[in-house]
Amino acid sequence: MSHDHREAVILLSGGLDSTTVLALALSQGYACSCLSFSYGQRQKIELQKARALSKKMGARRHLVLRLDLDTIGGSALTTAIDVPKDRDFSAMDQGIPVTYVPGRNIIFLSHAVAWAEVIGASDIFLGINAVDFSGYPDCRPDFLAAFEKMANLGTRSGSEDKPFTLHAPLMHLRKKEIIEMGMSLGVDYSMTHSCYDPRGGLACGRCDACRLRLRGFAEAGMVDPVSYDLNP
Repeated sequence: MSHDHREAVILLSGGLDSTTVLALALSQGYACSCLSFSYGQRQKIELQKARALSKKMGARRHLVLRLDLDTIGGSALTTAIDVPKDRDFSAMDQGIPVTYVPGRNIIFLSHAVAWAEVIGASDIFLGINAVDFSGYPDCRPDFLAAFEKMANLGTRSGSEDKPFTLHAPLMHLRKKEIIEMGMSLGVDYSMTHSCYDPRGGLACGRCDACRLRLRGFAEAGMVDPVSYDLNP
């Protein structure tokens, strides 16, 4: 389905999933405005990737907002808490991991809705997934449905019958399927970054995000094009 010239906001982290979502939205004819966040994350390299990807892939504009979530703390992604390494895949489905950032997707989506309302966009895309990493409560279908309802109750656009639609096209896909989709859309995954604990610009290869990514490429019969520091 083509949506030529219809404005959309894309939450772009610079990671594998959000980059695939950007490619998908562009392929459907949306005029894409990318939104990224400098929120005090340890893996700031992802912002460099997001800027480069937005430019290369032809986004209409790219806004990077600063949010000091590191002053709130409570996550291994924003404070000196150790990032878990070498966990079994079965363990990743047990409980909420320490890499969960309190309120992150609530906060990100609130800003996305505000910006979308200003630029006249009704569609917001994000790369959340509830299959390969179901430990995050703000990456689940019921959360997204509830937030969409709330956004349309609490905004001028919603009250004027111009409702927002939140799109999570990767929600029920495995990492292998996401990678295959991205490859079919021409995504250059060498430009993306997923690691929670990079060292000198290299992905660690041992955190949950790296292990899930590497497994996805292996299951797709491909080699991940990013560089890894696999030494302990």
